[in-house]
Amino acid sequence: MAATEKGAARAPREGRPSRSDARKGSRPPGKPRSDKPGSKPRSDKPGSKPRGDKPGGKPRSDKPRSDRPRAPRIPDDITGKEIDRRVAAELRTLPEELGLTVARLLVAASRALEAEDVELALAYAAEAKRLAGRVSVVREAVGIAAYAAGDYATALAELRAVRRMTGDQDYVPVMADCERGLGRPRKALELIAEVPEAQLSDASRVEARIVAAGARRDLGQPDAALLLLQVPELSARRSEEWLPRLRYAYADTLLELGRAQEARTWFERAAQADPDGTTDAEEMLAEMDGIVFDDAWGDDEGDQRPTDAASPEVEPGPSV
Repeated sequence: MAATEKGAARAPREGRPSRSDARKGSRPPGKPRSDKPGSKPRSDKPGSKPRGDKPGGKPRSDKPRSDRPRAPRIPDDITGKEIDRRVAAELRTLPEELGLTVARLLVAASRALEAEDVELALAYAAEAKRLAGRVSVVREAVGIAAYAAGDYATALAELRAVRRMTGDQDYVPVMADCERGLGRPRKALELIAEVPEAQLSDASRVEARIVAAGARRDLGQPDAALLLLQVPELSARRSEEWLPRLRYAYADTLLELGRAQEARTWFERAAQADPDGTTDAEEMLAEMDGIVFDDAWGDDEGDQRPTDAASPEVEPGPSV
């Protein structure tokens, strides 16, 4: 969720978990405390009682409330101008100073997600929601941060709100994956079935297939899952963000069906399309080849190397 561009939500859970990564241009809510519209203003006439000071009750304290968590500090180098035009246009519905604060919070949330600090991202997004909860990009930010943090109930509620406010269907795959995360694979399939594929972007259409396949596997239907994943996009030559996840899901389903050699081929193809390591395709290939990585692998203090699983203390030598 970088607050700089919008796209289909990414990284549905499928098979082995992959590193979650979120969307740009998200949105959080939050409404400043104020008197309700139409309520009578507080009286300042002599002798009038302050509201809330009932006879025999404790007088209202002038101290700030301490039960609300303090908002995380926004880094000084974030100006709020980093957001994209779509997000900026929505934030213009807010007073200028408030809009700038919310913009900075969204950028901070995006940065935290990119750094994989999902709890901090959620804290920034929640503060933005407190300030501007009626802005759809703000609700989007909370939903994506909650999804990345594994808080599927919150993510589902927020993304439902975004869908209701905007009519945008592209977060349906993530919403369906939240249903999976909550242990409701049938609801995930029902949600995906509500939206014709023609109403989804290309990326969201592929993500919907990945999530639906995962739901079928949750229900013990790996053959049906494989059919869902047998799409022309598997052989796409362009490097789309969804491509490694699609290939990984296909490979993992083949592995579940006992088709190990085919699975290995598709794990290789997933790894080739995944230079950033958003899936663990490389680790799966190593595991299938019987390579075990010591916990200290990569530690400068020890010369640890991968060893053969059949003989963990002796490196395989050249054949003679």
